[in-house]
Amino acid sequence: MDISSGPPKRVTEADRLVGLRIAALRKARGLSQTALGLAVGVTFQQVQKYEKGQNRVGAGRLREIARLLEVPVSTFFEDSDNPTAREQTELLGFLHAKGAVELLRAYAEIEDDQMRREVLAIVRSTAQLVQSSNGE
Repeated sequence: MDISSGPPKRVTEADRLVGLRIAALRKARGLSQTALGLAVGVTFQQVQKYEKGQNRVGAGRLREIARLLEVPVSTFFEDSDNPTAREQTELLGFLHAKGAVELLRAYAEIEDDQMRREVLAIVRSTAQLVQSSNGE
């Protein structure tokens, strides 16, 4: 039986979640798409496709990405029915927002607890102003 003659495989929600997790972990490590691509032998365009869930990541390549990002391969496959995994996926989604990783890095560098509380208050206040101005 020739299994190659069937229709092409469609990208699934699992592929999208794997890509989202790759992107968030890559950003958290301060790696560019180009650097990750060079390290695993693909172009930055291919990394973009993985991260957007447009292309599936092969098992061997995913193992190499996990090694470079210093996480177990299972990190990319946490059960979405598990409440902790849902929270992690939501958090990774937040980290995907432009500037989120940089904001967290800067926040983590603030050693004074009172200063951290003040920075958090400023960010919350700004977010509330934006929501109010958008009619939410």
